Amino acid sequence: LYGSLLNAETCGGNFDEFVSELKIEALEKGHSRKIVDDFFADASHNPLVIKADRSQGVFLLPFLEFSNRLIADYRINLAKKNLKKFKSTFDNIEDRFGVPKGILLAFWAFETDFGVVQGDYNTLNSLLTLAHDCRRPELFKPQIFAALKLYQEKNFNPSLTKGAWAGEIGMVQMLPRDILQYGYDGDRDGKIDIQNSVSDALMSAANMLVGFGWRPNQPWMEQVFLPESFNWGLSGLDQKYTLDQWKKFGVESHNLNNSAYKQKASIIFPQGRNGPAFLVFQNFRVLFEWNQSFVYVTTAAYFANLLEGRNPLGTFNPDLGLDKNQMKKMQRKLIKLGYDVGKVDGILGAKTRAAVQKMQKIMGIPADAWPTPRFLDLL
Repeated sequence: LYGSLLNAETCGGNFDEFVSELKIEALEKGHSRKIVDDFFADASHNPLVIKADRSQGVFLLPFLEFSNRLIADYRINLAKKNLKKFKSTFDNIEDRFGVPKGILLAFWAFETDFGVVQGDYNTLNSLLTLAHDCRRPELFKPQIFAALKLYQEKNFNPSLTKGAWAGEIGMVQMLPRDILQYGYDGDRDGKIDIQNSVSDALMSAANMLVGFGWRPNQPWMEQVFLPESFNWGLSGLDQKYTLDQWKKFGVESHNLNNSAYKQKASIIFPQGRNGPAFLVFQNFRVLFEWNQSFVYVTTAAYFANLLEGRNPLGTFNPDLGLDKNQMKKMQRKLIKLGYDVGKVDGILGAKTRAAVQKMQKIMGIPADAWPTPRFLDLL
C-alpha cells in the first residue's frame, strides 16, 4: 500500500494536468504564452528521479566511514592543484566575501569532483518530477518558476540544461532560485555561467553562503579533546557556551587561541563520545542551508579544515551504532514516547540526535546523542 501511494498518479494526479496547471500559473505571473509554451514543450516525468530520491543510502553511513569515503586522496590532490591554478580567484573571494578557500574547495569537490561530474538529468524534468511527487513539492515547485525566469533571461535551456537528479546545476550544484538570487559574474563576461566558468561558480557559491548568513573571516569547526570526566550532556547544537566556559569544562584544542573564537559555540560528537569531538560555530550551522545532512556537513567542514592546513583526525574506536532497520525501530519507539525525530527514515539527523540525548539523560547513561544497540534495548 505504501509503495502504491508513492506513484506519480496518486500523489500528484495526472502529470499532464499538473503541467497544464503550472502553465496557467506561469501566465498569471506575467510570462508570455510563447515563453511558457516553449519552456514546457518537452516536459516529462522521470521515474529515475524518484528512484534516486528514495535511494540516498550513503547518508546512512557513520561519520568516520562517510568521511573516509568522501575525502579520498585524489580529491585532496585535485584540491591542491585547483587551489594553485585558481589562486587569484580564491584570494579575490576571501577579500570580497570572507569565505575561505577550504570551504569552497570542499563543496566543489563533494558536489561535482571539481566540475567534472555535474549530472546528466534534464534539470526541468527533474524539478517537474519532484514538484509533482508527494514528498517535497513545496521545495521544488518554486524552483520551476525560477528556472522559467532564468529561461526568459536566456540563462537556462529547458531542453539542454542538465544537472543533478534533484535539480541542482553547475560546478557547485545550485538550484535555480539560488542562481537567480546569488549568481555572480566572476569573470565579468556579461553572463553568469556556473557550469563552465570556475570564477562564476565559486563566486556565486561564496555569495550564496554570505546570503545564508556566513560570517566573514570567522571559524566554523575545530577538533577538540575532552577529559573522561566531561559532562557529555553538554553536547549538541542546542547548547552554546563561550570558549572560556568550554575550557572550564575541560575542553582542549590546538587552534583556539585566535581572537576570532569569542563567539559562543557547541560541542558535537558525530559518532559518540568515543569518536572525534568538534567545537562548532555559527558558520557551521550556515552550512546546513547548503545541505541538510548532518554527516555531509560535518564531513565538508572537516575536509575544509584539512585543506586549510589543520591536522587530520587521529585513530578512534567509537561504540557500535545502529543499522538502518534498528534506527527506524528506535525512531518509532521515540515517537511513541512523545519525541519529535522528524521522519522515520533510518537516518541519525539533528532531531533524532536530540531525542536520543534527552532519553539518555533520563536513563542515566552518557548523553552523547549516539544510539547504540544497548540504548535500543533499554528503550
